[in-house]
Amino acid sequence: MNSAPSVFFYDRATDVVDHTSEVLEGFRRKAKFISPKFFYDERGSQLFTEITHQPEYYLTRTETALLQEHAGEISDLIGEDILLIEFGSGSSTKIRILLENLRPSIYAPLDISRDYLAQAAQALGSEYPWLEVHATCVDFTGDFELPFRSEQRHVSFFPGSSIGNFERTEAEVFLKRVRQLVGEGGGLLLGVDLKKDETVLNAAYNDRAGITRDFNLNVLSHLNREYGTDFNEAAFDHLARYNPDEGCIEMFLVSRVEQTVTLANESFRLEEGEVIHTENSHKYAVDEVRQMALNAGFGSIRIWSDQDELFAVFYLS
Repeated sequence: MNSAPSVFFYDRATDVVDHTSEVLEGFRRKAKFISPKFFYDERGSQLFTEITHQPEYYLTRTETALLQEHAGEISDLIGEDILLIEFGSGSSTKIRILLENLRPSIYAPLDISRDYLAQAAQALGSEYPWLEVHATCVDFTGDFELPFRSEQRHVSFFPGSSIGNFERTEAEVFLKRVRQLVGEGGGLLLGVDLKKDETVLNAAYNDRAGITRDFNLNVLSHLNREYGTDFNEAAFDHLARYNPDEGCIEMFLVSRVEQTVTLANESFRLEEGEVIHTENSHKYAVDEVRQMALNAGFGSIRIWSDQDELFAVFYLS
């Protein structure tokens, strides 16, 4: 528990051995990959916040504008006396809009970045002294249970189009888990990046300031520090491109030279130009989200989108 009486912290993160096994699994495959969950150490979380401020990255400002514009309608739809669960606490910018309008009884942020989550939870506890905060460090991409009990109706918030980081079949499985977590009468407020012109999409993941590049490369520093790998960031380049057949941005680290990297006493050879897949960011049509939500067991669906149809916020109940 934290020292602040209204802020409680639960550490349910998976242990290092399990994470090391996951990294090894990705490198033992012919097409190497690193899970995007490893982006989010403290520096990675800070870099992502910087990405959201870049002019090319329309997602955050568009979603924030939608939440602000429709805050009253969203609040009326969701109702009072709720437990508000946020998947991925991020910078907490968007959640403030909901906290100030919904005024939930309990706020429960979930994030895998322990230090970043603790700082965000303490900041919100200080800013909103009426709010009870229960922060849980957990990998919410798998099965988990809340470490505390609450009688309030459960409503979840999953902003930033983070649902796009799941493969499409996995996204539906995740929504089924959320449906089970919130229970009867609960709901999910979901931010989704919509399909659009490829030029806009490619620019959003290749900002001129190079912040997305730094964010992608930082995953190597995170693995070096926490899991004993020996990556050299300078030996890799950033690559992000839209794949229209899959409907997603694919992000890679490209080996600039022939090299050998060591993971948990295993050595892996990388050829010059060989790629390590670090993230997919799937984009959706509105009808695709609607069908996925219905398949996951949600019923009523409300949608808000900007006039350019760049982004949409869904409420699934």
